[in-house]
Amino acid sequence: MNKNAIIFDMDGTMWDTTAAILPVWNEVLQKYSSESSKQISKSEMDSYMGKTLEQIARLSLPELDIKRSLEILGECCKTECKFLEKNGAVIYPELIDTLKKLKEKYTLLIVSNCQDGYIQAFLKHYNLCEVFDDIEFAGRTGKTKGENIKLIMERNNVDKAVYVGDTQSDFDAAKFAGTEFIFAEYGFGNAENYKYSIKEFSDLPSVTDNIF
Repeated sequence: MNKNAIIFDMDGTMWDTTAAILPVWNEVLQKYSSESSKQISKSEMDSYMGKTLEQIARLSLPELDIKRSLEILGECCKTECKFLEKNGAVIYPELIDTLKKLKEKYTLLIVSNCQDGYIQAFLKHYNLCEVFDDIEFAGRTGKTKGENIKLIMERNNVDKAVYVGDTQSDFDAAKFAGTEFIFAEYGFGNAENYKYSIKEFSDLPSVTDNIF
């Protein structure tokens, strides 16, 4: 029997943390005002979603040495994870019920470009640890999203998978990994040439049933 999996992106696909973590990041950055006067705007934080920490560091603190900027943003990430585990953020409508419905038929996985602790904070706050079979992220492997999709599929003996994301880079990662792609139209970004899409998270069951 074939093992089919749905692999999820995080930001713009399952939740939106930008408003929740913005003050957390700016509070940490304020501690280092002698090195940088940087304070992040909401639009900037939106643009960082889906990027690796090194990419964010080069964009947000270009005046600092990359090693130092990574140290500061690493503290931002650790602080945000503690906050999110305790307080949560904005999850998309019907997310939890839809995930539990999908779990009845599919292996559920998460692949994100985030740092260690971010996915775990989401799972712990919303009591979803038992819903997802495995997770992988750039902060642990140092690999690209496409490489991590292939890695998690191999580790879980997945025969066929679909990646759900909200950006062109998500589409490109799915293509690299050889999976189908579902574009989350409600998310942060845009994509081209995709075959499947959802307007709401709750549309997933009907779309995935047509793929597998």
